[in-house]
Amino acid sequence: MRNISKEDYLSVIYKSADDNGEIKATQIAEKLNISAAAVTDMLRKLSNDGYVLYQRYKGTKLTTSGEEYARSMVRRHRIWELFLHQVVGLPWDKVHDEAHNLEHSASDELINKMEEMLDFPEYDPHGDPIPDKNGKLPKVNPGISLSTINPGNKVKVNRVHDFDNSFLQYISKIGIELNKEIIVMDVFEFDHSLLVEIDKKEMSISSKVAANIFVTEVK
Repeated sequence: MRNISKEDYLSVIYKSADDNGEIKATQIAEKLNISAAAVTDMLRKLSNDGYVLYQRYKGTKLTTSGEEYARSMVRRHRIWELFLHQVVGLPWDKVHDEAHNLEHSASDELINKMEEMLDFPEYDPHGDPIPDKNGKLPKVNPGISLSTINPGNKVKVNRVHDFDNSFLQYISKIGIELNKEIIVMDVFEFDHSLLVEIDKKEMSISSKVAANIFVTEVK
């Protein structure tokens, strides 16, 4: 198992906090696949360093400096992901781990040059927004979960969760990618799985898969 750094913690808090900017320690532990005790220990250190507001048994929140630091790391990571995908040619299920290895060592100058080379992109290969060098995010349409779409509607994929490489591999195999159009044919009451049409082919996908694909309706 790779070493979990403070940057990993700050990035997870930044990306996974609720609308109030808070996240529970148990959620951080689940996202990083580590023990709750390890999370508690690191949150205390991050609190002492001024990166988070932390009280045991309550939600954790980034401070202003913590948010700036986390946003910078997220920017680095997503630019590396896009570079590896578009320039190097790695599939979207392999760029996350490689980007994680590279994001900590690259200089700001290199990241800015890569951003320029990529023509100042706004989104990474999974549809997540990329902050610019001033920390500004593009206008984001988060979309709605495919699992909430009613039968008979046509939608377009605008974002997918990148938490699991096997998930990305699976949806790639069945033809799901960014901007792909999907028609929801039916939703089964028994297990809430969906019958969908992709590229004129009908297939069934589980409610868990559908919950991690975010779409906008096509009129």
